[in-house]
Amino acid sequence: MPFNPEYRNESEVESKLIVQYLLPQLGYSPDSWYQEVAFGSIRLDFLAFAAQAVPFVLDANSPLSVVMEAKHPDQNLNNHVRRLKRYLTNLNVQYGLLTNGKEIRIFERIKDDIRLVFKCSGKEVNARIEDIKALIGRDNLKAIGTQRPLEVQQPQPNVVNTQKSSNLSSETKRQHSVKTIAVYHNKGGVGKTTIVVNLAAALRKKGKKVLVIDLDSQANTTFATGLIKFDDEEFDNIKDSNVLHVLQSEDSSPIQEVARESQFNNPEIDIIPSHITLMRYEQELNQLADIKIMLSEKLQAVEKEYDVVIFDTPPALGLFSEIALTTADYLIIPSDLKPFANQGLVNVKDFIKRIDRFRKIISKPQIKILGVLPCKISTNSKFVQSTLPKRIEIVSKRYGFNVMGTVIYEREDLAKSTEKTLFIGDLELPDPRSVLDFKPDSTSAHEFELLAIEVSQKTGME
Repeated sequence: MPFNPEYRNESEVESKLIVQYLLPQLGYSPDSWYQEVAFGSIRLDFLAFAAQAVPFVLDANSPLSVVMEAKHPDQNLNNHVRRLKRYLTNLNVQYGLLTNGKEIRIFERIKDDIRLVFKCSGKEVNARIEDIKALIGRDNLKAIGTQRPLEVQQPQPNVVNTQKSSNLSSETKRQHSVKTIAVYHNKGGVGKTTIVVNLAAALRKKGKKVLVIDLDSQANTTFATGLIKFDDEEFDNIKDSNVLHVLQSEDSSPIQEVARESQFNNPEIDIIPSHITLMRYEQELNQLADIKIMLSEKLQAVEKEYDVVIFDTPPALGLFSEIALTTADYLIIPSDLKPFANQGLVNVKDFIKRIDRFRKIISKPQIKILGVLPCKISTNSKFVQSTLPKRIEIVSKRYGFNVMGTVIYEREDLAKSTEKTLFIGDLELPDPRSVLDFKPDSTSAHEFELLAIEVSQKTGME
């Protein structure tokens, strides 16, 4: 395999990955790329042009160009995104490739900002080289350059999605189709609620209209989104209007009446809260003939009001998890990848099969599994370099699930964001924030931004 993810240092990443493999594969001849290029205080590892440009000037009329930055294999790429942004925006460069030999990320400049348009691991680069060519291959950029002038050039619509969405049904390609995503694992304590609320926040900040539905009687999502502001159950303002009431009758409590605007994130997100009393009604609800499709039918009335609906689920194989997985089109399985969580994937797989049998009966396609999402992962360097890749491989080989590309690590900022409080008189009340609002420049916030990008690409939201 030309791409060796075990490179020992930055020099090997530069010489073996970029010079010997990527540049030739992407069609850049020696006279179209330059190494260690300096512009004032900015020093670029590599600069490649779609058209030969000697001498070259980087301005609005320059040929489409690509910056390639190589880092040591032990370097976290998240720490270098801001610098790459400065390079692209200051120098009017259209694309930037960032790699440490274990992972490749490609960013596109959009005015004074950049966005991630491609990401893959080192092991995938051979299989994904055509996707990379479609973005920054020299012939492709030449074609783009002849189609429209650079000074008015806009981001290519759905460049990545065109590659990744070819197997999706026509339904996912409609002009507006609400995406419904369940976040489920039957093992508790794997970070499910953290994923739900911060993924919702990240998607909302990308301009998506988001509804979160809490189907867990423990109401962790309801708490984490700041809807529980009472210190005494006498002032409980949720018990009379929550997800239970949505499920109890098809004639009452429509979505728009029960949904509440939460200010745990800016912009706000709509939440259908849960309540501890939900568990008392599971047997009663199970007797309703259409209980498993009730939520789907009620969501139809508001499908044009939202771009994405995310379901938090209980860590169980019961009714409320069945409702979520019957209603949702996509599934994320959060996991800390520890042995018990991995063993629980057997139950998850059997549960999905059971759900899909019912979906077939009601003429609904099988749920699409976006993958197992590594979360609550230790940041210990030895663990990340040695143990984590083995655990990811186990999930794929032993349990047959794909693992998502984003990893959510266990960090202090993520924990503190949910612990914020406010004082009203003598009362100290919870006032949680999404990590993207609590500390927007943190690594945790950036990880959820990457997760939102990955989810958007895989569901066709981009």
